[in-house]
Parts: sequence; structure tokens; C-alpha cells
Amino acid sequence: MKAELTFADMRVKELAKLSGIKKTTIDSYLRENNNIPSVEAAVRIAKALNVSVEYLVMGEDPEKQQSLKSLGPDLRQLLQSIEKLNPQSRKIVINNAQGLADAMLNRDKKFTS
Repeated sequence: MKAELTFADMRVKELAKLSGIKKTTIDSYLRENNNIPSVEAAVRIAKALNVSVEYLVMGEDPEKQQSLKSLGPDLRQLLQSIEKLNPQSRKIVINNAQGLADAMLNRDKKFTS
């Protein structure tokens, strides 16, 4: 959950507001003693973070794994490498890749027009 908060550039206070769960309760989930949320709380937190409950709990999303299989090996390898990065580095790589892809699409449109 800490990594997803960082990735979403969200503070605990914002997560509490979005999920309807008290900030102190979320803080207790984030502490080292690992207070585990109820199923209802996990669903609300996952929804607020825009991730699946499976991903929040296990760090893996079965639907994502299935959709990865439909990608070519080069894209699969790239995505797997990006997922190994810390949340801040991942965000930088994704933003740069999106900018590069947009620039290449615009360039290709100029050549095909």
C-alpha cells in the first residue's frame, strides 16, 4: 500500500477521504506491525488507489497477468522491467515513454500525410 500511495502521489489523508476510512486506521495498516484491513476496508482502499484487491493484498493481479500474455515478448519484457522499479522511478519511465510514443506518433503522421 505504501508503494501505491507513492505511485499515486497521494497522502494518507487523501486516501482516507477517498476511501471513507479514518486516517488513523490507515496509518495502523501502514505501520510495521502490519495491522491487516478487513475485506471491506481492503476493497475501499483498492478502489481509492485504482488497483485490484488482489494486487493490494498479494502484489499481483491475475487479470493483469492474463492480459500480459496477449502482448508480444518485447512489450512483456519492458513492462516486467518497469514493474521492478521503485514507484518514483517507474513514474518517470512511464511519463518519458508516453512522451516519446506521442512524439513518434506525431512524426509518423507527418510522414504518412
